[in-house]
Amino acid sequence: MPAFDVILGACVLYAALLFVIAFLAERLSVRGRARWLRGPVVYTLSMSIYCTAWTFYGAVGYAARSGLEFATIYLGPTLVLVGWWTLLRKLVRVGRSQRITSVADLISSRFGKSNLLGGLVTLLAVVATTPYIALQLQSVTLSFAVFSDGPQAPDLNAIALWVAAGLAVFTIVFGTRRLDANERHDGIVAAIAVEAVVKLLALLAVGLFVVFTVAGGPAETFRIIDASPIAEWQVQPGRWVGLTFLAGAAFLCLPRMFQVLVVENSDERHLATASWAFPLYLFAMSLFTLPIAAVGLGRMPEGANPDLFVLTLPLAENQEALALFAFLGGFSSATSMVIVAAIALATMISNHVVMPIWLRSGPPGALVSGDVRHVAIRARRVSIVAILALGYAYYRLSGGGEALAAIGLISFAGIAQILPAMLGGLFWRGATRVGAALGLGLGLLIWGWTLFLPSFATGLPQAVMASGPFGIDLLRPQALFGIGGVDPLLHALIWSLLFNTAGLVIGSLLTFPSPMERLQGAAMVNVFRTKPGARGWQSTHVEAEDLLVMAQRILGPTEAQAVFRSAAIRQGKAGYLPDPDQEFLEGLERELAGSVGGATAHAMLGQITGGGSVSVEELMRVADETAQIMEYSARLEAQSRELARTATQLREANEKLTRLSVQKDAFLSQISHELRTPMTSIRSFSELLRDGAGTLDPENRARFAGIIQDEAERLTRLLDDLLDLSVLESGQVTLRIEEAQLADVLDRAIQACDGGGPVMIERSGRAEMRLRTDPDRLAQVFINLVTNCRKYCRVDTPRLRIVSRLSGDAAEVDFIDNGPGIPATEQQMIFEKFARGGDSRAAGGAGLGLAICREILGRLGGSIAYLPGQGGAAFRVRVPLAQRDVHAAG
Repeated sequence: MPAFDVILGACVLYAALLFVIAFLAERLSVRGRARWLRGPVVYTLSMSIYCTAWTFYGAVGYAARSGLEFATIYLGPTLVLVGWWTLLRKLVRVGRSQRITSVADLISSRFGKSNLLGGLVTLLAVVATTPYIALQLQSVTLSFAVFSDGPQAPDLNAIALWVAAGLAVFTIVFGTRRLDANERHDGIVAAIAVEAVVKLLALLAVGLFVVFTVAGGPAETFRIIDASPIAEWQVQPGRWVGLTFLAGAAFLCLPRMFQVLVVENSDERHLATASWAFPLYLFAMSLFTLPIAAVGLGRMPEGANPDLFVLTLPLAENQEALALFAFLGGFSSATSMVIVAAIALATMISNHVVMPIWLRSGPPGALVSGDVRHVAIRARRVSIVAILALGYAYYRLSGGGEALAAIGLISFAGIAQILPAMLGGLFWRGATRVGAALGLGLGLLIWGWTLFLPSFATGLPQAVMASGPFGIDLLRPQALFGIGGVDPLLHALIWSLLFNTAGLVIGSLLTFPSPMERLQGAAMVNVFRTKPGARGWQSTHVEAEDLLVMAQRILGPTEAQAVFRSAAIRQGKAGYLPDPDQEFLEGLERELAGSVGGATAHAMLGQITGGGSVSVEELMRVADETAQIMEYSARLEAQSRELARTATQLREANEKLTRLSVQKDAFLSQISHELRTPMTSIRSFSELLRDGAGTLDPENRARFAGIIQDEAERLTRLLDDLLDLSVLESGQVTLRIEEAQLADVLDRAIQACDGGGPVMIERSGRAEMRLRTDPDRLAQVFINLVTNCRKYCRVDTPRLRIVSRLSGDAAEVDFIDNGPGIPATEQQMIFEKFARGGDSRAAGGAGLGLAICREILGRLGGSIAYLPGQGGAAFRVRVPLAQRDVHAAG
């Protein structure tokens, strides 16, 4: 038998290997070099988290105790994948269109973005999944116990604690590093795919060894099965159907399965592959269950735990390497389930418990004054630790002695309570929030009373189990309403789902859905026939910059700015601030929902916009009176939006022309003043030098000559700017294009501005990038932006941050000061040649700097834009990379 230290070392090395795989896969995904990670093969393998320690170890024990009944574990998911194709497609389609992040988010979004329902589903999922996490910890400790005997055997409870802690660390590192708008975790999915292969190969290796080496071949194996107690098992149709249904329901509703089936899905077409490939995977996992169980019952000592035959049979035959391989397969089965379940539950807790409480507890406007990303990520990390702690606590409280299959079925029955609300929400437009909440509440209550609490070693007193609470016989946990003699699992499943479904139907029939529920119901029930419509957001008093500030705190600056810029381009506008119309607000809500959930995203937008309303036209569309009215209404709505957009653009163009005309007159007046002032000084002091040539002392003569020189230089700079702009606009400029280091150009610009004023300059980001540019002209742009900070950043301690980064095939450099910024009314004008921000006379200059910067960068193949929502004036410069750096970045 391998030493315990060897087993522990192999476990640590295997975990380190998974860590490396997850890390490399995540890096490749971030760089866009791992599209295979989101292919059908990895997607199918990720579903293997259904095959946990229950199926790796417990299925053999289940077969040894209950014969072919173990097959229901695999039959349920197979029937779902093969027969419930419409439901699976609808789930994935709804998940992608609504940016669903979890099963709780699905229920919450369907029933009017209800945080109450989301919180209720989260509570149910946490309570129902806790026994399953305990099952995984128990399986790992039992497998360790096989390799540890004698007086020096380690404390198995301590092992369970260390395993839980290690899984918490792994999950936090790769599951909560950032908020992904799609809530996908490519690193973890890659590790799970590897674990899927390992546990399948391990189980097949043990099975082949048992059949061909221990039993002596297939024929002898069949004889052993026929002679074993397994052959005496009799089919119980009710239990068989109930367990098959339970396995299928759990496949759809388990948070971890919803995570990989819906949230991690990147292409709906992958379901076509999974519909036949995953049933084959399940068949392979179950192929040798009966042979291992039958041979183990015949060869292992009386009283041996059949759950561990996968390990103990190879050890009994002195196959230590095979036993070690089987141990790693079981370890993979347990850890992959715990990791994904912890991620899914932590997302649900964060989005539907922590974030709503945080939003309500803060003062109005708290969503833009605090960093939502940090709150969400911290909440998820704490939740992961709490979830693993709950699993460990259940493991200790339940005594750790239950058969693995029994614990798994308890969890399955609990999570199946989500199914009525899921099916009702996806296929019945009349289902309401009240009905869903009533059904879920009743189902959770009855499941907890009849099955969950009795599973604890000290869960319910014996008197309550025998006579009911307070002697009320009708409320006995395992003989509810006087109906006894039924299998406890089926008893709990039937009563809980019956009350759950009845509560959904009755509650829905007695209440009327709100407008938001009707909109969401129409969008989800008819997801294959209708396109998502506007949500009726009122945006009359919302500023796009406020929305950008909020979005940056949730999605991150780069992602949020990309969303806003894309929306502005679609509207035909430049910059980063689109019109906050209904179409844009709906799209923004979907983007935010990918990170914090639909209900929280809706609440955040509601705080800024003042809430949503539903128009008569939308209610007509929801009512779905006729297809002709819908089509005609959609055309009118599209035309109305287009006319409104065109009118807005014309109005903005007219206002811009008006401001340009005014600024042109001001410019001509200013330029004449700027030309006349130095000319007057030059003329006056030159006359003094001429007329007083013989009387002026050397000191005054030198002073007057210095003034003449300074004014001449000032005049020359002004004329150079005018000539420079004229040459750039006419396209007659000659550029000296070459490769240059971004850091060198920045250093040159900053050094050229030294001594120009007390501005603290901070640099960060990646500046070691080679550019394809004219370094002199690019330095001119940078100098102008630094100089502008000196002129216009009117604070006691002016500070300029220069942040450089790689963005596709270009380098981006942001210049952000801590001043008051530029008013929204002036942001569209600052790059015009007659425009200057703020008090132009106080700042000095002719207002040509930014216009020249725009022309230079346009000639260099780059761009410059004002970046709102940064707290001060911010400009983003994009410059093309050198060709070799483009290849390296790709």
